[in-house]
Amino acid sequence: MNVSRETMEELEEYKNDILDRNKEFNLISKSSEKEISFRHIVDSAQTIDFIDKNDIKICTDIGSGAGLPGVVLGILMKPKKPVFKTIFYEKSYHKSNFIKEMAQKYKLNSKICKKNIFNETNLKTDVIISRAFKPLPIIFEIAFKNFVNFKYIILFLGKSGKKILKDALKIWNFDYEQKKSITNEESMIVKIYNLKKKNG
Repeated sequence: MNVSRETMEELEEYKNDILDRNKEFNLISKSSEKEISFRHIVDSAQTIDFIDKNDIKICTDIGSGAGLPGVVLGILMKPKKPVFKTIFYEKSYHKSNFIKEMAQKYKLNSKICKKNIFNETNLKTDVIISRAFKPLPIIFEIAFKNFVNFKYIILFLGKSGKKILKDALKIWNFDYEQKKSITNEESMIVKIYNLKKKNG
């Protein structure tokens, strides 16, 4: 990644923070610990091309877990755009507390909500982002019902991603951009916009 030494050091330290806390409770699967740099940090960071835009100031990470990808994006954006804000929705007590610690440690402009996203309404953001939280149809419903304003949705899709998008287009109208994942040749990252439900 083309980032400063300081940013790289913070990402490395955040990786170690996850591994240390993973000994106490489950932040990431034990089987992915050895590949955490690639499978979690780089995987999260590759969304930066969709995030580092002039019209994006607020990013809402739903079902944040260990703070992936929100903490990674916050660290990457900090030197580029200090006003960039990340909002985290994570209902787990331990995970939301961990995210809060990370946000304070790395001085991120953030808000941590220990709440169930399904119970929230009238939310506003520029970007809704989700990684390994819920399937695309459920994310679309959350965006449609729980948010009154957003510009983009950024999602990670696996090898059946094209079929998932095709099926979604039967119910929804939307435009999208996609790029191949650099961590899994069968996966993709998609940026969805102009989302509207067909027939109302």
